[in-house]
Amino acid sequence: MTEGLNYVFSGIEKQVADKPAASRRQFVAGAAATLGGLGLLSIPSAAKAGHGGESTTDIINVAATAEVLATIVNTIGFRRGLGRDEVTQRNIKAAAREELVHYNVLTSLGATPLTKRIWVPDAVFASRTNLLNTLQVGDQIFVNAYLIATLHFGNMGNGEFATYTAEFMGVEGVHRALARQSLGLLGNDRVFMKFDQVETAVGAPNRGQRGFEKVTDAVGQLQAAGFGFGAEGAKPGRFYHFDNVKQSTPNDPALNTFRPDAA
Repeated sequence: MTEGLNYVFSGIEKQVADKPAASRRQFVAGAAATLGGLGLLSIPSAAKAGHGGESTTDIINVAATAEVLATIVNTIGFRRGLGRDEVTQRNIKAAAREELVHYNVLTSLGATPLTKRIWVPDAVFASRTNLLNTLQVGDQIFVNAYLIATLHFGNMGNGEFATYTAEFMGVEGVHRALARQSLGLLGNDRVFMKFDQVETAVGAPNRGQRGFEKVTDAVGQLQAAGFGFGAEGAKPGRFYHFDNVKQSTPNDPALNTFRPDAA
């Protein structure tokens, strides 16, 4: 069951609606000024290659695709009750909505997912342990990707968006820690969040695997685990479509901090 996991891993409406109209306009205008509007490519500095030779467009599109995958896995895992105990179920429930909010924020800034049709290996949902190991490794992949994004925006001199991606990264680190804790492992094991170093965490199913310095390599690691992006993956599984799954993505009334904020 764990073979396919060796490399794996709401409320944007509230986020926008809770702001006064003038603040919403300011938020959108600021994003447009920084990223060249929804087209992104109209500002050369926003489209140029940064760390790893990747552009802002590359980075945010892969990030949006990762959030599509994460929303699907957490939503389906929660709906099938794979957390088992009340605390784990609630954490998965909250993570599902948080990933959906992340997706909505990214697309509001011009990101376009590579696909919304994801092939998920059957092994992911075969047991509680498999799901939690998928989250443990997948959330580390997302930490790595958002650290690349933070470095990219920092190198561009865009401290505001470097702060935003650091805020995304922090949430993914929490998701990883909670998955490990539910597995009976030390959740608070990172002295620093891991970038591209070799995985040394006790109990990590991908122990010994290096991280990556190009955000597009995140897709390759997930494909190696059996996930497919618009195409069948290498492991037995089935397709899930984001637009269908998100209709049943749960929410939790205790969620807060619905927008990134660098001010």
